[in-house]
Amino acid sequence: MPKMKTNSAAKKRVRATGTGKLMHQGCGMRHNLEHKSAKKRRALSRDEVLATSQAKKMRGLLGR
Repeated sequence: MPKMKTNSAAKKRVRATGTGKLMHQGCGMRHNLEHKSAKKRRALSRDEVLATSQAKKMRGLLGR
């Protein structure tokens, strides 16, 4: 039986922590940064935990 392939798009967007949670970058840091406060930019630059419903589907794409 052939090996299962990891979805390339998924592996570029999500990473797994040591405990198994999935982290993603989040949105809001692509453009229009000059009018956002430094506090807002710092908050947006952090990685966020993926929602449970999305994580379930993403695990399938990652082959976990």
